Amino acid sequence: MKIYNTYTRQLETFQPIETGKVKMYVCGPTVYNYIHVGNARSVVAFDVIRKYMEYRGFEVNYISNFTDLDDKIINGANAEQISTTAFSERYIKAFYEDTDALNVKRANQNPKASEFIAPMIEFIQELIDKGYAYVAQGDVYFRVAKSKDYAKLANKNLAELLDGASGRTDEETSRKESPADFALWKTAKTGEVSWQAPWGAGRPGWHIECSVMATSLLGNTIDIHGGGADLEFPHHTNEIAQSEAKTGQKFANYWMHNGFVNVDGEKMSKSLGNFTTVHELLQMVNPRVLRFFLATTHYRRPVNFTSEALQDAENNIKKIENAYRNLSGAENLLTDLSALQNFQTDFQAAMDEDFNIANGMTVFYDFISWINKGNNGPEVIAFFDQVLEILGIKFDSEKDLDSEIEQLIEARQVAREMRDFAKSDEIRDQLKAQGIVLEDTKEGVRWHRE
Repeated sequence: MKIYNTYTRQLETFQPIETGKVKMYVCGPTVYNYIHVGNARSVVAFDVIRKYMEYRGFEVNYISNFTDLDDKIINGANAEQISTTAFSERYIKAFYEDTDALNVKRANQNPKASEFIAPMIEFIQELIDKGYAYVAQGDVYFRVAKSKDYAKLANKNLAELLDGASGRTDEETSRKESPADFALWKTAKTGEVSWQAPWGAGRPGWHIECSVMATSLLGNTIDIHGGGADLEFPHHTNEIAQSEAKTGQKFANYWMHNGFVNVDGEKMSKSLGNFTTVHELLQMVNPRVLRFFLATTHYRRPVNFTSEALQDAENNIKKIENAYRNLSGAENLLTDLSALQNFQTDFQAAMDEDFNIANGMTVFYDFISWINKGNNGPEVIAFFDQVLEILGIKFDSEKDLDSEIEQLIEARQVAREMRDFAKSDEIRDQLKAQGIVLEDTKEGVRWHRE
């Protein structure tokens, strides 16, 4: 299995720290609002990666955090005159509702930044003791100049960053030894939630939160650290700097970043007015369609979110479901097991090349065409189920689906008896769109799947 490592900018053979096990940390949302499509893209992309690794036999310890300490959370809580905890918990609950709807497997743990204040203070104090950090008027900053290969992850260097920051004259910059230094601890402001630390009351900076949660739960060195491409700098860059300064060990062996979401060809952003929350979207789009759309683009590629793309996803799901429904299981063993083995081998080869789901889907569609020619059996169903699990797609139970179809057929029959032929035709068309063909016979209405 090969993974594209953002840090080295090349494909590398995956070698876990411990055989058969994967320690994986993926940056989660800042919980001040409902998650947007860009957040969902990252969640689904890494869910596919995790599930494929489990398919390949790895035991994955998957950690994804909630950032529940942030200026936007503080401002939102103050505006509503409630605690930051009550404010953030609202959106944590919504996150679970939305991602459950998208059939995302829950992380082994979802740590909250607010639960790790004590270890954050200890972490920062150790950086101060080692000379990697300094106190300035109650704030604590990291000395970037002492960090080896700072910003290599983002393909930048310190000289470029210092040159870009040379014109800053704000009050915070004046307190720093260098404009590139970043905050580990921020002095409390009036009305803000705060904690007492040896250098004064305040709260941790954003970057320190993930370093502490990742190392506390997974150890000083982890296998995979993931997140959106927008986190390469400064967030992940600063995580590397402070973590390796503190532990003296490599922080993560593989860095993975998912591509952006574009809307009709433009990057999604609030300023462009094309910002959509998943909470709103799921009122209009079937969660299974949105999941399939997000899951079937290679994680490093940008996703272009359009109505046409969603329609294509819906059409493809129908084709897949029809093939799945038509499988007769063990009743008719026509399977060419050597052909099935070829599909399994080709699918794995595609996914082993940096989780190339696009190539994997090409194999899967060929597999479906093969099924539609009459190949079936328990081994076929087993492989079909495995791919659906990786994609995160579930179909309604056969019993529930048959009941729904029978109800529609009954409603159509009533419409025919009432001579409401427009309604009758509408129901027929509705069923046909689901791949259900009706036959009016002397014995009554029969139906079958295309």
